[in-house]
Amino acid sequence: MKADLKITDCHVATMVEGGVPYGAIEDAAILIRDGAIVWVGPRADLPAHEAAETHALDGRWVTPGLIDCHTHLVFGGDRSGEFEQRLEGATYEEIARAGGGIVSSVRATREASEDDLYASALSRLEGLTATGVTTVEIKSGYGLDRDSERKMLRVARRIGREAGVRVRTSYLGLHAVPPEFRGSDEARAAYVDLAIDDILPAAHVEGLVDAVDAYCEPIAFSGEEVSRLFDRAKALGLPVKLHADQLSDGGGAALAARHHALSADHIEHATEAGIEAMGQAGVVAVLLPGAYLMLRETTPPPIALLRKHGVAMAVATDCNPGTSPVASMTAAITLACVQFRLTPEEALAGATRHAARALGLSDQIGTLAPGKRADLAVWDITRPAELAYWLGKPLLSRRYRDGLRLTT
Repeated sequence: MKADLKITDCHVATMVEGGVPYGAIEDAAILIRDGAIVWVGPRADLPAHEAAETHALDGRWVTPGLIDCHTHLVFGGDRSGEFEQRLEGATYEEIARAGGGIVSSVRATREASEDDLYASALSRLEGLTATGVTTVEIKSGYGLDRDSERKMLRVARRIGREAGVRVRTSYLGLHAVPPEFRGSDEARAAYVDLAIDDILPAAHVEGLVDAVDAYCEPIAFSGEEVSRLFDRAKALGLPVKLHADQLSDGGGAALAARHHALSADHIEHATEAGIEAMGQAGVVAVLLPGAYLMLRETTPPPIALLRKHGVAMAVATDCNPGTSPVASMTAAITLACVQFRLTPEEALAGATRHAARALGLSDQIGTLAPGKRADLAVWDITRPAELAYWLGKPLLSRRYRDGLRLTT
């Protein structure tokens, strides 16, 4: 067997489902060729091989590269002032209805150049890559007009080309109603038409869209409006995902299931009927503990129901300027355990195997197995549970994407 790279003197958490916890292999080795894993297993069982290069890891642990499957990484400005307002008693809904929230980020994003948006996104991406991320989903949704939404998505594509991470983009045109379309039902309907019939097709033709997302809440968009968007996405051959049931029970989980969405994200207020529908449809639940923490919510996602109905649980940062200024994937893992009572193994699976499913990439990444891309995170830990145990301690030794070692 020929290999470009042999990784040895390590322990591997393959995160392959079933068998031993974490899919762990003690004293392991990995063979990589053409950016993909061709063999992984106990070092004692290494097949006869020729490797062009060998990296000995001095007993470190290797996991799949972490996957942040829900971010709003590209935006202008920040909303630290609103953070202060919330601490003084204002609610997220009050701030949004007063013209703050998402709309304030829209103003700053529209005014920013592509280079400015790229530079600011890289500053946040550094926190993610320093905590083991090799794949990141990036949404639009702070432009809310034809040019600005496409601008955001072009920046996301540039990050994927230049910044050492695999990027999946999501069009989030139904994120908020922009200021120029507020004031009447007719104006709002005109924006929904624009987002569905103009902006989405234009971004799709430009090759900027991997999936379509929407925000389904009373302060955002209705189930009927979202269904129209999802029908258009299906006609374009694009998968869908949904911000669902974060602030109230709006039937978002069931809506995501009806449209066979890749994921329903947040879902703190989802009902058992909605959760059961997700399980039957294979929809991944994306848990976002950063937003839960920063909004000081008190109703956690229904974890027991998700387990009962066999719903895969992914974990992500929801990195955004307003409700989750979180730029650490290991912090999200820790918070998922502490706030939602996931086990460390469940949380790590949520940042690897299940996150890959939430992006439609489970055939490529998320576990360490032959045929998968060689996206790896190498950790200075003695057992995988430390990734959930430590909050703020630097644990990453190095990353690999497609078998190439990256700077952290």
